[in-house]
Amino acid sequence: MDKVFIEGLEVDTLIGAYDWERGIRQCLQLDLTFAWDIRPAAAGDDLSKALDYAAVNQHVQAFASAARFELVETFAEHLAASLLSEFGMPWVRLKVTKPGANPAARAVGVEIERSQP
Repeated sequence: MDKVFIEGLEVDTLIGAYDWERGIRQCLQLDLTFAWDIRPAAAGDDLSKALDYAAVNQHVQAFASAARFELVETFAEHLAASLLSEFGMPWVRLKVTKPGANPAARAVGVEIERSQP
């Protein structure tokens, strides 16, 4: 299976377990990889058969804007499920990075892989 990816996508969301975090929006950085058969799009140079990066971006931005989670883990799990459902890709890998969450580290986060049931 081919892979399509979006790296370094920044989203603002309400995320955090501490009281001070519950009143501010924070930036998360996302790396997304999708299983997607690119052959139909490539065969005819047909954009309508390609994974629509703009639509994926809009979906992720809208999801992040509405999200209200304490944990990065919960954000990742729900976003992966939403992407699988909305776009019908067979598999997604999602890396969610929360810069500044640990002063001793450049960033912390999670990376998950999920597939269609």
